[in-house]
Amino acid sequence: MKISGKQIPSFHLPLLAAAVALGSVGIARAIDFPRLDSSSGSASSPTVATPSPRSNSTAYTNSMAVLDDTRPLSVGDRVSLRVVEDRKPPVETFVTDSGDMEVPLIGRVKASGKTCKSLAREIKTALDKEYFYNCNVIVGLDLASVKSRGKVYLSGPVKGQGAMELPPDENLTLSRAIMRAGGFNDFANKKKVMLVRKDRNGKEERFTVDVGSILEKGKTSADIVLQPEDVIIVPQRLFNY
Repeated sequence: MKISGKQIPSFHLPLLAAAVALGSVGIARAIDFPRLDSSSGSASSPTVATPSPRSNSTAYTNSMAVLDDTRPLSVGDRVSLRVVEDRKPPVETFVTDSGDMEVPLIGRVKASGKTCKSLAREIKTALDKEYFYNCNVIVGLDLASVKSRGKVYLSGPVKGQGAMELPPDENLTLSRAIMRAGGFNDFANKKKVMLVRKDRNGKEERFTVDVGSILEKGKTSADIVLQPEDVIIVPQRLFNY
């Protein structure tokens, strides 16, 4: 037998045939051809593992200091929880429609509206009372809910007044909300935009923000992350020139 012009000794042929057979199996496995379903006679697609949109950080950190303290959790969020001193893998749980989350040893705790860091501190306090001494609780968001986190409301001289949905996977700030509403009208007072917010006890808080400096000078440190039911009031300039 000749390959590429070279004579192959006959005693090598069985080894060559075996190598070709193994190679074809390896290629077939690498390609992963559709498998035939014996019950239906149709080809079924190979199972493909889909990675989570957000990596689970709870398995890779032991520090509560690095937990997210910006995005409040909302209904439908998938969350992982781990107690470092317990030496067990993270437990997956969800924020239910009532805003609660099931926590081992404790039971249901209120999670909606709290950040991963604030929720971890609350769980730590409860666990330290009966089960641990100065434990470290790690809470991480695995998958954000596709549901809206609520609405904010804009009024005054902006191009798109009314309600605006808070996206589930983004920290929408005051300046971004105004831009998404089409921006200011010509007679808007950009320097004295008011944000009205109620805390958990129903007490009203008011913030005055120079949104003009944020948008025109890049002073983003003055921007505020919006929360559900926030009201944005854009005043009108006294002199329209």
